[in-house]
Amino acid sequence: LDGVAEVEVKKEKIVEETAVETKVAPVAPVAPVMPMGAQGGVVKIHIGEGRDINLEIPLTVAGSFAGGTLPAGSVVPVEVPASAEVAAQAQEEKVIRSLVRKHFLINKVEFGPETKIEGTTLTIREDICKDAIETEELVVDMKIEVITPDKYDTYSETLMDIQPIATKEEGEVGEGITRVVDGTIVVVTGTDEDGVQIGEFGSSEGILDRNIMWGRPGSPEFGETFIKTQVTVKRGTNMERPGPMAAHRATDVITQEIREALKTLDESLVVDTEEFVQTRHPGKKRVALIKEIMGQGAMHDNFLLPVEPVGTLGAKANVDLGNVPIVVSPLQVIDGCIHALTCIGPASKETSRHYWREPMVLELMNDEEVDLVAVILVGSPQVNSEKFYVSNILGMTVETMDLDGAIVGTEGFGNNHIDFASHIEQVGKRGIPVVGMTYAAVQGQLVVGNEFMNAMVDNNKSMQGIENEILANNTLCKEDAIRAIYMLKSEMMGESIKKAERSWNPNVKQNNIEMIEKETGEKIELCKNEQSLEKSKKRREIYEIEE
Repeated sequence: LDGVAEVEVKKEKIVEETAVETKVAPVAPVAPVMPMGAQGGVVKIHIGEGRDINLEIPLTVAGSFAGGTLPAGSVVPVEVPASAEVAAQAQEEKVIRSLVRKHFLINKVEFGPETKIEGTTLTIREDICKDAIETEELVVDMKIEVITPDKYDTYSETLMDIQPIATKEEGEVGEGITRVVDGTIVVVTGTDEDGVQIGEFGSSEGILDRNIMWGRPGSPEFGETFIKTQVTVKRGTNMERPGPMAAHRATDVITQEIREALKTLDESLVVDTEEFVQTRHPGKKRVALIKEIMGQGAMHDNFLLPVEPVGTLGAKANVDLGNVPIVVSPLQVIDGCIHALTCIGPASKETSRHYWREPMVLELMNDEEVDLVAVILVGSPQVNSEKFYVSNILGMTVETMDLDGAIVGTEGFGNNHIDFASHIEQVGKRGIPVVGMTYAAVQGQLVVGNEFMNAMVDNNKSMQGIENEILANNTLCKEDAIRAIYMLKSEMMGESIKKAERSWNPNVKQNNIEMIEKETGEKIELCKNEQSLEKSKKRREIYEIEE
């Protein structure tokens, strides 16, 4: 797939604008202006030079002349700014909002009588699980494990979500100041009472360090400490919406108590500060990022716009909102406005941490050659009629934005590819260049398509091109975001995109990467894949059977 075997990235030719002298016919003598009252009229002045500037000056302004009239033959001087100055003012960058992250290091986690943070040590209240269980009727058991690097070789149930620990110090999600923990994350796992994993189309239970693709945007970093919850829900509720939701909310009871402790820390404990600025670039190509998120029900859902980053309080599930498009700012995305409930195939799953570190948002925000207008979140319903209903609304939404280009991305594969294709069509048929991003390769090959799906980026990283149940292995990474942006720029410049081959060819991606590197002179670091890990049980027995 990848949509492209070759991309011609041409440098734009800068054409210097020069003034062209225009011969102006002699001006005929001006007839005397008859006296007239200064009330109730305007003076219209037409200036042929300076890009047809028209000025209308109320006569009340000119009333300072004696007798309230304009004497015959008099000229009112009007200062007209140079057209270049006007253009420069119009093209000035505009800062919309900013977000500051203050980082606090936690390198030790233990249990004690109360939840608190002292220095770099986090203490979690010993009886906190009891209180968390009581908040959710469907949760029958829950325990916390502290997983340090020396315990990465232990068994875990399927990894439902990876979450940063963060809280607002000032402002709402997407602006102001956020405090975030470094070195320690929350990992949600769970089953029902019969031991059935809370997941569908694959699960990542097993030895941790054989089932995690370290360093992906949505994965743990090697060396981090996990606060891992193991939640047990009532029998049979693992495949219904209330079950997974209960597991996430119960875990968030624990996280919220840590957030409250984080709010009290002294500024002297800040180890790093970073600022993200949302800036508009008038005069540049107007681009929107469209993120298709899961909304089929069961565990295919997301909590949107919580009060706290990646929290649950105050959030609404996109299924309950009808999966209709929701416009958010880039900073809301990377400040935790999406709490992912999704348990699709682990390799193409975008976790809550993925959105917190969303590569596509970060690359577009940092690219001064485009004007990132908005991020649009659109759910993927289960029923086809609802898919097209939602997609039509998306089409009308982008129509109002006067876009020059758009990128449509989705996690997972299969059912959601129906509306993924429809979204691309809705954008493309409005004359807007569009690039699609998804995992496809071998197992996720698109079974639907249209004439506007000519520019596609495949997020696959696995050697075999399959869903091998390694967490985040085939998710969108920086290398994919770079390819998508260059492909979109090529389309917006009118360059042709080579037709994709009929079957998956990993060399297409490599060729495109090399062309971009040659054009920019910058090396693009490629992510490792599952071959860098010791083989998991499923890889040995199902995907890479050893002779």
